[in-house]
Amino acid sequence: MFKSIGFIGGGRISRIILSGLERKKKWPGKVFVSDANADVLKDLQKRFPKIEAAGGDLKKPAAADVVFIALHPPVIMGILGEIKSTLRRDAVVVSLAPKVSISKISNALDGFSRIVRMIPNAPSMVNKGYNPLVFSAIFAKEEKKQMLSWFKILGDCPEVAEEKLEAYAILTAMGPTYFWFQLYELQELGKTFGMSPDEVKESLLKMMKGTLKTMTDSNMSPSDVMDLIPVKPLGEEEENIRNMYQTKLQGLYSKLKG
Repeated sequence: MFKSIGFIGGGRISRIILSGLERKKKWPGKVFVSDANADVLKDLQKRFPKIEAAGGDLKKPAAADVVFIALHPPVIMGILGEIKSTLRRDAVVVSLAPKVSISKISNALDGFSRIVRMIPNAPSMVNKGYNPLVFSAIFAKEEKKQMLSWFKILGDCPEVAEEKLEAYAILTAMGPTYFWFQLYELQELGKTFGMSPDEVKESLLKMMKGTLKTMTDSNMSPSDVMDLIPVKPLGEEEENIRNMYQTKLQGLYSKLKG
């Protein structure tokens, strides 16, 4: 669908998206990436030799069919002011950050309105992402359909209300970080218990799938689900963990919405 894509910012999320496109053999004709950090671009180009690294020059990525703004919220507004004169009128700007609304982006771009906001997550690199998004009002139904088809290369891309994107940032974008370190710890423990790497990999994968299916499909209450297993080795720590979720994540959500 798109002959060229540009990334302003060459960090983790750009690498994740490029990995997903490459894995499905959906690499566009041209990929331009700019980043102020030369080492970041060097590492990205080593991983993806086909990209054209633009250094700190924003003009090449900003002139692409799709322009991904892969930056943290505090620096986005200044960058938008620098690219507004380069954007093509038929381009699409995709902001990957929470907090900065479509209206703020449009204002910073002097009224440019072909804007999408997406909250991507890391499993997009293996085409299993959950990437909620919002289209600005200007997009016609057919164009949205075509764009969704392209975005879905990365995984599920549900359309949601813009005011909920920060909630998705906490729940789905950052969600894997709440579990990965625990799962990797279990993986290592399984090996010390005498299981082979393949046995550990399969058992953890199937266990997690079944765990989530039990939550969603058993028609049982949370307390009844959690009572299915009598032995709870980490039971004494559950309250502390719940408190961490409440204090850390509620506080972060408030910052994103502030």
